[in-house]
Amino acid sequence: MNENNTFGTPDAAFAPDRDLPMLTTAQATRLRALAAPYAQEGRTYSLYNLAQKCRQAPEERWPELVEAHFAALAEGSQGGESAAELLRGVHARLLPTDSLTPETAGAMRYARVVAEGLVFAYALDMPTSVRMLTDSDVERAGIEELGQAAYANLMSVPVEHDEVHIGGRALLHSLYGDSPFVASKALFLSEAARQVTGESLPDAGALVVVPNRNLLAYHPIADGSVVDAVNGLASYALGAHEDGPGGLSPRVYWWHRGSLTSLTVIDHDTRSFSLQPPPELLDRMKGLVRLDDAGRLDTAAVAKAPDVAALTHDTAEAIGGLAANPAGLGDAFASALTLAHARCTADPQAGNIETWDAWATAVQLGSALFTGAQAQECHLGEDIVRQLPATPAAPPADARAWLDAFYVAVACRQQARADRLCQVPLDVLRQDDSVDAYVLHWIDTLQTYWTERPMDDVVAKLLATMETSQPQSLTHTPKDFADLVDYQPVALFHRLLTRDHDAFAEALTEAVAHHGTYWGESAAPRARVALGALAMASLAYDYGFPVALPQPYLPTYLLNRERIEEMPG
Repeated sequence: MNENNTFGTPDAAFAPDRDLPMLTTAQATRLRALAAPYAQEGRTYSLYNLAQKCRQAPEERWPELVEAHFAALAEGSQGGESAAELLRGVHARLLPTDSLTPETAGAMRYARVVAEGLVFAYALDMPTSVRMLTDSDVERAGIEELGQAAYANLMSVPVEHDEVHIGGRALLHSLYGDSPFVASKALFLSEAARQVTGESLPDAGALVVVPNRNLLAYHPIADGSVVDAVNGLASYALGAHEDGPGGLSPRVYWWHRGSLTSLTVIDHDTRSFSLQPPPELLDRMKGLVRLDDAGRLDTAAVAKAPDVAALTHDTAEAIGGLAANPAGLGDAFASALTLAHARCTADPQAGNIETWDAWATAVQLGSALFTGAQAQECHLGEDIVRQLPATPAAPPADARAWLDAFYVAVACRQQARADRLCQVPLDVLRQDDSVDAYVLHWIDTLQTYWTERPMDDVVAKLLATMETSQPQSLTHTPKDFADLVDYQPVALFHRLLTRDHDAFAEALTEAVAHHGTYWGESAAPRARVALGALAMASLAYDYGFPVALPQPYLPTYLLNRERIEEMPG
C-alpha cells in the first residue's frame, strides 16, 4: 500500500501557481489578465474550471476560451431567483478545495469540507451555465428544503455505467456522463450503486475515485481483490484527473457509512503520492486477503470450473516439496482442501475413491499442520502417492485453517485427529489478527465441547460466539459471509446441544439454502460443499439424529460414513 507515484519534478521556472496549480505561475498571471476585463463590481468568479480548459488548449486560443466562458456566465443567472426556482434547479456538488478563493469561500460559509481535497456545496443548474449558491441563496430557500431538493435532483442525473476489470480480478464500476454533477453522486454512493447495479454496497463500503466532475469509479470492498483495486484505482484516477477538464481529485477515497476518507497522501513538495489506508480499513483488507488467498472466500465472478487434474498435480507437488521446505505445509493443506471440494463438482455425493483420497489427504495435512504427524503416505487417486514426512507440532496462528482442519477431521470421522486438534492452545490461534472475535469464540466453544468440559462452560462460550457475530461487531469478515456461511455451523451446533431433532433438521435445511444463496452460480471449489454444516451434520448423524439424505452441498457418502476408510496416522 506504500506505492509511490510522481507527478513530475517541478522546475523553478515552471512552478505551479498557488491557486491554479494546473498552470504555471506565468500562465496563471496571463489568464488573470485576460479575465480582468470581464470582472463585474461586487461579484467574484472562480477561474479554476476555466484554467483547466485553458491547460488543454494552445495559449493562442485562450482569449476566445475566456470570452466564451464569461459569455456563458452572463447568459446564466445573476442571482435573485425565487425559492421555488432555487429548489427546482439545485444540486449537491463536489468541488476541489483549491477552487475556492478566499472571496468565494467568504460568500459560501455553508459549504463544508467532506474529505481531504473535496468540498460539498450547492449549485444551481441552468441551461447554459452552473452557478454556485451563496449564503443568501441558501437562506432564501431554507437549508433543510434545499438539502432535500439537492439530493433528489442529483440522484436523478442520468449516468452511463460500465464494468472494468483490472489486475486480473478486481472489478470497477465506472459511472460517467455529460452532466457536471456525475462525480458528486459519490456523496451518496450507496444509493448511486443501487441505481446502476441493483445491489447495495457491502458493509465494508467501497473504494471510490472522483477524478473529474463527469466521472466516478468505485470498487465494492467484498473480497481480497481489494488489493488489486486500490492500486488500479490510483492509476485510473491520476490519469483521468490529468486529462480533465473539470478535474476534482486524483485521490483514492474509502466510502464507508456515508463518509469519505482519503487513502492518498500527497507530498506537494516532491509532487508525489502514496497510498496509506487508515487502520480500520487495513484491518478489514487483511481479513479479506487471508480469506481469499486460502480459497475460503471467492466471488461469484469465478466463472470457470476448476481443473481437477491441475489441482491434483499442484497438491502432489506441494506435498513432495515438504521434505525440503516444511514451511510449505500450510499451502499444501489449502491446496488439498481445494482439491477435495473440487472433486465434489463431478462427484457431489463423494462416492468415488479419488474423491475420498482427496478428502483423506486434506485430513492428514490439516492435522499435521497443527499437531504434527509421523511419516505417512498421502494418496491422490490415479496411483499418485506422495510421502508426508514426519512433522513436528508447530501450530500456526491461523484460526480459519484450524476450523477447516477440524471440520474435515469430523466429517471424515477421524476422532483421534480431532482430539489432538482440540489440544492446540487457543492462545496461539488468538495471535491471528485477521479474524473477528466470533471466530475465536467459536473455536473455544468447539474445543470446550470436544474435550468434555462442563456444559455450562460450553453454553457460555457458545453465547459469546453468537453475541460477537452480530453485524456491529464485525471488522474483518464481510457481513454476508458471516451470516450465510460462518454462522450456520454455530446455529446447527446450538440445535445439536438441545438434542432437538426437528429444530436441527430445519436449521440444516436453512444452512444449505444459505450456502447456495451466498455462492450462487460460482464455480469456485468452496461452492461445492458446505463444510461447516457437513461437520455438524456428521456429528448429528452419529448421535442418531434422523438426517435426511441426499441434501445439496452435503456429500452423502461422507455424511452416512459409507465412503469412510482407514487412513494412516
